[in-house]
Amino acid sequence: MLFRLMRARSFALAASFAAASLALAMSPAPAAPSEQQVDIRHQGGLLHAVVAKPDGAGPFPVVIAAHDCGGLQGRAAQVRSRYRDWTDYLVKAGYAVVLSDSYGSRDLGPQCRMKASPVRASHERVADLQASRQWAAEQPWVQASRISLIGWGEGAEALLWAVRQHRGERGNDLRSAIAFYPDCKPSSALAWSARVPTLVLMGADDDVNSPSACRQMVDDAKGRSAFARFVAYPRAMHAFDQANIAVQSVDGRSDADLPERGHIGTNVKARSDALKRVVKWLAR
Repeated sequence: MLFRLMRARSFALAASFAAASLALAMSPAPAAPSEQQVDIRHQGGLLHAVVAKPDGAGPFPVVIAAHDCGGLQGRAAQVRSRYRDWTDYLVKAGYAVVLSDSYGSRDLGPQCRMKASPVRASHERVADLQASRQWAAEQPWVQASRISLIGWGEGAEALLWAVRQHRGERGNDLRSAIAFYPDCKPSSALAWSARVPTLVLMGADDDVNSPSACRQMVDDAKGRSAFARFVAYPRAMHAFDQANIAVQSVDGRSDADLPERGHIGTNVKARSDALKRVVKWLAR
């Protein structure tokens, strides 16, 4: 009798636990950051952008994000997972994010394998970043003294051009900048320097863009630039910060939104450090 009673209680407890687990599994996921589509006027046209921000009226510090050569949106017309993950992370850290769409705004697809793209990192994409910054500075929910840039690949290359020292440029127009695995060769060849603190993050084994060129670019800028730092993560490849991507070669692949050569893939240790380092850099 005692055994049957204990067994009945065990079954009841197990059933309760299973019901609780099922309820937890079926409970709604935490709400995503509130997003809105905006159009930013510049150069006689419209720059489409996605804006995400924390709850409340602000004002918030803002990060202007520049996508890589694959574009902001994937085949399903959704923001690619890399940028959505970073946006969610930054919004939870208290930042609003403006993701401008340099290609979609011009009715263009991925530009990774275009020999002569009509949207150049050193010109049109810089103009997009400047227009996004100007638009953000005019919004009542923005802390205008804390607008920063972040970019990946070609977007990071555009960022390097955007933060260069320019005659007549206001020194406090941007707070800081963070570039993930850019092509540093063009900027390095032209004696790059930055007017705002700039962080360059790269995999030491990146074989899409050159880590040594980025290191040289940053080293050569010492003494004539705002503070700049280069970080190379051991055994990390291109796109190391993108979650859940097995290291793989892109050679011979026909995907238009991938580089023409080299390897891409997640490095968990490097990604974890970059997440922490980015927020710390933005808080400077």
